[in-house]
Formats: sequence, structure tokens, C-alpha cells
Amino acid sequence: MQVAAANTFRELCAEHGIAVTHQRQVLYEVMQGMSGHPSPEEVYARVKKKIPAISLATVYKNIHLFVESGVFRKMSMHHGSVRVEMNSEAHHHMVCSNCKAITDIGEQELGLVSKRTRLPGGFLVERYAVDVIGLCAKCQ
Repeated sequence: MQVAAANTFRELCAEHGIAVTHQRQVLYEVMQGMSGHPSPEEVYARVKKKIPAISLATVYKNIHLFVESGVFRKMSMHHGSVRVEMNSEAHHHMVCSNCKAITDIGEQELGLVSKRTRLPGGFLVERYAVDVIGLCAKCQ
């Protein structure tokens, strides 16, 4: 990892109250290099190439730590396994009902209206997450 990227990771950890470890640094670097919405198993397969002794449990534990501290977001679990949200821009998801592939789609592409911050019953909105369920081009 380049020095600038390592310093950025250290700053991010300090900002979110996470102790810096070599395993976490490699895990973060690998995840940042992955597109889409990787599962812990996909992340593990890549991290294991850099740290052969790492366990799947360690990858799960650190992904959970990154999610709980706000470094990454976790997608909803109703599409199969847990997926990690790498895109911090406002967007929604197209989910293939057959192969479970998840693709980002921008709010403007869905034609959504401006968001309300409060809903009936005093519900305070933190973020909107729309899942468009259908068949991807490969599965049609």
C-alpha cells in the first residue's frame, strides 16, 4: 500500500475509533479495490492471497467492525448473504431475482422526487434504500 493511502487509512481509523492493524489495513485496501457489493466470502478470497493465515471469521469480524463504526454500510440481508456497500454516493439497487447480482442505480435514473426527512408517526428518515427487483440482462 502506498504511504499516502496508509496515512488515509490511519486517519479514517482514528476518525471512527478503530485500532489500526495490518489485517484491517489489508482488508480495507482490498475492499476499496473491489467494485459492486462484495460478500464477506468474496473479500476473504482476495485477502487470503495477501495474508494466507487470515481466517474467514476474522474477515467477518472486521467487516462488521467497519460497518458498525460507519466506515462502510451494510446492504439489506434479504438478497442472500450480507453484502457490503462500497459506493457512498446516494443511489439505489437493482437486484436480479435469479442470480442475486446487485447493480447500483442513481436516484435520477429512477425518477424519484425529493426526499422527506420526516414521515407519518414522527419517523425520522436516515436514508432511503430502494431495491428494484427483476432479471439482469444475463438471466433474461
